Order: sequence, then structure tokens, then C-alpha cells
Amino acid sequence: MVKRAVFAVPGDLATPTGGYGYDRRIISELGALAWQIEVLDLGDGFPFPSTPVLDEAGKRLAALPGGQPIVIDGLALGVLPDAAEAVCHRCPVVALVHHPLGLETGLSATEAAALCASERRALAHANHVITTSPATARLLATDFDVPSDRLTVVVPGTDRAAHQPRTGAGPVTLLAVGTVIPRKGYDVLITALGKLADLRWRLVIVGERERSPDTTRRLDGEIARLHLGDRIRFTGAVAPRQLAPLYASADLFVLASRFEGYGMAYAEAVAHGLPVVGTTAGAIPDTVPQGAGVLVPPDDADALADALRPLIADRSRRDALSAGARKAAGSLPTWRGSALLFARVLERFA
Repeated sequence: MVKRAVFAVPGDLATPTGGYGYDRRIISELGALAWQIEVLDLGDGFPFPSTPVLDEAGKRLAALPGGQPIVIDGLALGVLPDAAEAVCHRCPVVALVHHPLGLETGLSATEAAALCASERRALAHANHVITTSPATARLLATDFDVPSDRLTVVVPGTDRAAHQPRTGAGPVTLLAVGTVIPRKGYDVLITALGKLADLRWRLVIVGERERSPDTTRRLDGEIARLHLGDRIRFTGAVAPRQLAPLYASADLFVLASRFEGYGMAYAEAVAHGLPVVGTTAGAIPDTVPQGAGVLVPPDDADALADALRPLIADRSRRDALSAGARKAAGSLPTWRGSALLFARVLERFA
């Protein structure tokens, strides 16, 4: 029997973020497992779409044939409670929540409360909810009233990476991967690095710079103020095949996220045997195993600088964490394994 499902995503599936990357890989792996997946574009601008986009998204969902399961990415579902209510009477709805919309950094209290209320309503109409980490599952159960028997955790997979010995020559190369938005904490990272100007390091930031122009403008201004421009390179968003060599050539991964529903970049760093410096926000402690990195409280530039200083200054400390990362990498889930878990949910409704 042919197994079919619809994957409804907001905008372009090729968008270079972790959430869209997860969607792409799961869709690809489901195809390899003999699922026929139809991708439905719900329009741009989520989670703050225009009224015409919102209306059109509802119409596109309503036009789907009944019976087959529909996976709706949470970036859109959270602001489509009425459409979710309408479609759930015709098709099984599986919500895919990367992280709750109201927990995005930079929202006003009013915006955050409205998004949380909308997402709670939308999730009430889902037959099942898939999320990407145990930490986010706990949040959905306690704060969004999702029953535990309607929750499944399907963490992102990782690609196995060959170990690349670091030469230790030249400045220590720090790598940060993530879109330049407030939640990724680049302002905290730059402040911390400003305290380490006496050490030999350089930073490569991989991620889209156009998503939040105000954040990018403030970050550029702070880099200039601290005279760090000759040490920091922005690559912009890159294709996955271009990202792997950047992990391989780095000495240390660092990201000062204020929240992560999983933190795919952290897991990819571990998969490449990189020592990690991050924060304790959201699911990051679940993603970065002990012995593979150092985690500090979010929004604490002093603590971040204190964690980075000995690792930049002493290769043996980096090597110890790198060994821990390589050991942990072998137990990281594969994309095929994650897709099998995802498929088991869909099979309940197919």
C-alpha cells in the first residue's frame, strides 16, 4: 500500500535555518522509506503573516483531500488555530514544533502572550505533536496543555563526520553557526570576545544576516566599537556541503543562544568532534553531552568569556573536550533513525 502524507511548511523549504533543515532531511528520509510526501507551501511572513497570507494558508489546507495525515510546521501552525480546527475534522493533523513561537527573543510581552495563546489553541486541534527535544516536550506538556500520550520526541539526526585532526597552528578558529537574530545571542558573544582581545583567535559566523536588519546593524556597530573587525568574518548562509568544511577547519564551536528547542548546530559540532561552548538555555544541555563542552548561563558575557579564555589559551583543554565530543558523536541519532520514529507516528494515521 502506498503511504502518503502532506508536509505543510511556511514559505520556501530551502530557507537556510535549522528548522527548515530538519524538515528537508525528514522529508527526504521519509521518501527513502517509501512515503510519498507532498510539500505544501503555506506562504511567507510567518509567524507574523499578513491577513491575505493567513487567509490563503487556510484555503490551501482546506483544499487538501481528506484522510491522509498532514504535518504542519509549528512556525505556521501556531498562528493558524482556526485553520487547524477546520482541517482536523477531515484529516489527521500532526504538529511539528521546533520551539514555541512565544519564546522567541525580542518579542514584546503582548506579542509573546498572544503567540502562546494562539499556539495553545492550535495544538489542541492536533491529533499528535512531534517535537525535537525532551526539553521542548516538557514545555509543551506543562505550558501548552499537550497530553503526554499525544507527544513524541524526534530529535534531529546527524551525519557521521570523519575526524579531522587540528594542527594548532595560527590563531584559534572559533565557529558560530546560526541566523543573526536576537535569540542566537551574538551580541553576548561579541561582548565576551571583546574581553579576550589579548588572546590569538578569529571568529567565523555562518548564518543569514538579512532576517533581522536591526540586530545585524547593532552587531556590526559593536564589532567596530571593540575594534574586532579584522578578527571576525561573516560568511552569510551557506549550503550544507559548504558547512562541513567549516566545522572541519574550526578549533572550537561557540554560540551564546538565549533559547534553543534543540540546537542542531551544537549537535553538528559534536558530530565533527569540536569542543563546544554554549549556554544552558532551553534544550542545549540535552544536546551537548557532558565532557564535550562547557555551558554557561545565557546573557552572561563575563561567564562566557571566562569559559572561552582557558580553551583559547590552552590546546590541551580543547583536545580533552574534543575527545569527549568524538566519543559522544557515535551515539548521536542518525537521520534515518529519526525518520523511522517520525514514520511510526504517521503510520498511526495513514
